[in-house]
Amino acid sequence: MTKNIALIVGAGSGLSAALARAYTREGLTCVLAARRADKLKPLCDELNATAIACDSSQPAQVESLFKQLDTLCDAPAVVVYNASGRVRGPLIELDTKLVADAIAVNAYGGFLVGQAAAKRMLKNGAGTILFTGASASVKGYAQSAAFAMGKFALRGLAQSMARELAPQNIHVAHVVIDGGISSAERPVPADKPDSLLHPNAIAQTYVALTQQPRSAWTWEIEVRPWVEKF
Repeated sequence: MTKNIALIVGAGSGLSAALARAYTREGLTCVLAARRADKLKPLCDELNATAIACDSSQPAQVESLFKQLDTLCDAPAVVVYNASGRVRGPLIELDTKLVADAIAVNAYGGFLVGQAAAKRMLKNGAGTILFTGASASVKGYAQSAAFAMGKFALRGLAQSMARELAPQNIHVAHVVIDGGISSAERPVPADKPDSLLHPNAIAQTYVALTQQPRSAWTWEIEVRPWVEKF
């Protein structure tokens, strides 16, 4: 069975694609999970990766995802939870269903994936679980209550898991991405160089966390453009 698997949940064309490329360069085989697996075909063709359809907020779909993963490995070496849901607007105008959905993706989905990953990693005696956070993980912005609730909860989950699982050789870490991420649709402004994070640069941090010696593990790290105030 293939043991060196990196599972990326919430895969797409931005940061998750950069993560997949980075882990592939490190010799891992990537499994990419997203609600629409078909959109991942070009990336899968590029990296010889596998795409699996999964709504991370649905327990049955997360269970199915990991059962399919079980056919490839005893336990993934790395699991990255990169799924995110967002709804913006004035507090009194927010649609309660959309708020519940956003919290489910940001927090409950992280729990479902983290729990399933931990069960397998504990049996294997090793593994790394990484959660993607945001500025909203530590700062609640106006008209962003739903996102803040979900991201605050995800951070708490990561901290709790890190304290529980580190003594059992499972490295859990939370990455606060404090700033916008550049993309083809969102290029760095010519008059504000370095004002956005580059996805490949962020991916380097994830890989470094994965490779940290366990005598000096990090449970949380923030990344931001050097020009951004904090």
